[in-house]
Amino acid sequence: MGMAAAEQQFHILAVDDSLIDRKLIERLFRTSACQVTTVDSENKALEFLGLQEHEHNHPNPPCACPHNHQEVEVNLIITDYCMPGMTGYDLLKKIKESSSFRNIPVVIMSSENVPSRINRCLEEGAEEFFLKPVRLSDVNKLKPHMMKTKCKSFHEPEKIVTKENQESSEIEKVPSEQSQPQPKIELDSIEQIQQIQQSQGNNNKRKSIEEGLSPERTRPRYSGLTTV
Repeated sequence: MGMAAAEQQFHILAVDDSLIDRKLIERLFRTSACQVTTVDSENKALEFLGLQEHEHNHPNPPCACPHNHQEVEVNLIITDYCMPGMTGYDLLKKIKESSSFRNIPVVIMSSENVPSRINRCLEEGAEEFFLKPVRLSDVNKLKPHMMKTKCKSFHEPEKIVTKENQESSEIEKVPSEQSQPQPKIELDSIEQIQQIQQSQGNNNKRKSIEEGLSPERTRPRYSGLTTV
């Protein structure tokens, strides 16, 4: 049961340079039974996802450890917009440009209500744009977006399996329809039964004839004798 619950748990990657905001987001998502990983910069988020291996010429590739983390599966990324070095919009673009992570829902949050900024993030592919402080009602709105990642990861393999099962079932149906040994056995058994019944009927007829002839032949003789 514990393993099944762990597989169904959502994994959230939260990115914010404010420790207070990271703790708040972590608490909100954990109340919804989600696993939360927090980082304090966009660069660390890219390292966690393994998307920073081509940006820096380090002798040791930083993607070795993040790929191990990524095996857990990330179902949602929520990031602050205003951060030093890289904005949440820049992180959103890099994720959507990646063929491996473009399907992960990305949510932007900010303490500033700037319509042009909000529209630009939504046009780039952000699922939601929240104003700080993030509330529990905002977190509940994200559950349908997280369910999409679960449906893609679990239902697609099932479709392949069902197609294979259908093909295998069709293959199994063909020999069962073509080769039908049971009717032949039934016909042979019926013919044997009919032969046995006929032989028994002939024997019964012979017995009845013999039994019928003996009294019929004796009766006229006795009657004839009496008349004479």
